Amino acid sequence: MNNDQAKRLSHDVRGALTTAMLVAERLQSHSDPAVVRYAGMIAQAIETATSAVRAGLQTIAPAPPQPGPPPPRLPQPGWDPTQYLRFSDERMRPALDLMERIDSAAPGLVIDLGCGPGNVTQLLSARWPQARLIGVDASGPMLARAQAALPGASFIKADIATWTPDAKPDVIYSNAALHWLPDHSAVFPRLLSLLAPGGLLAVQMPLMHDAPFRTLIPQVAAKGPWAAALAHVAPVAPILSPDEYWDMLRPHVTALDIWETTYRHALEGDDAVMQWASGTSLRPFLDALHDEGMRHDFRQAYAEALRPFYPRRADGTTSLPFHRLFIVGRV
Repeated sequence: MNNDQAKRLSHDVRGALTTAMLVAERLQSHSDPAVVRYAGMIAQAIETATSAVRAGLQTIAPAPPQPGPPPPRLPQPGWDPTQYLRFSDERMRPALDLMERIDSAAPGLVIDLGCGPGNVTQLLSARWPQARLIGVDASGPMLARAQAALPGASFIKADIATWTPDAKPDVIYSNAALHWLPDHSAVFPRLLSLLAPGGLLAVQMPLMHDAPFRTLIPQVAAKGPWAAALAHVAPVAPILSPDEYWDMLRPHVTALDIWETTYRHALEGDDAVMQWASGTSLRPFLDALHDEGMRHDFRQAYAEALRPFYPRRADGTTSLPFHRLFIVGRV
């Protein structure tokens, strides 16, 4: 098995088994009829893991001989599924919490808006196996990973701010994606207008604009040899407050549920918060730096700025308090 195959297989199996573990934990605290639903999710996750192992074993081949040193590797702009999935178990918890609050027995069309690498799309498929399922994302590498993990679903590369489905969905599900879009006063009513009668919009977004995790990014970007290259890159804009979303959405829905949760993630590894951010908030800044050395130095400067706010604990982990906002509305 060559290195690329080994890395890809390792991440696929780890992500699928992590999903099974998280769902199993939830299963222990639920009673019927939720038991049946989560049991199906476990079966789907385990089946995905098995398929990933089988596919990996079938494609193992000796690495071809290299006539000389490989050419320099240029940075590839855009989302990196491997970096994003580095903390897949922590990122999965709010996705499951959101899914748990969706009351839709047999939807015909389900949209995963901003589906990323498809790890949550797999759970949507397991919960509603008879539904037509479409994942939408703007990242080609993310969609390639999603399609490989769930070949039975449809995946579309498109701008999630403007994409329109060919039929009215019964569920539009969006986990950690809509905060990247501006003008929520237009985005959310538009999404509600796309739903079938009685349809549900279910959204989870980070509520972290005041945290050092976010505020330090533009501060570090403005100093150092990378400042000119990053001058045009804007940080993620703050989302609205829960009260503002309530007032904005209530006239458009028959039922509305909004809540907040703070997760305390115990991250492992060196500079774990920097590694987390490298898969999300830091991504636009990294993509703007085309010199690999400068990109490395920028990441290290950001990591150094983070350490006083997110110190490593005595047990070796780093605690990252992560606040998230959840919205479920029915038209």
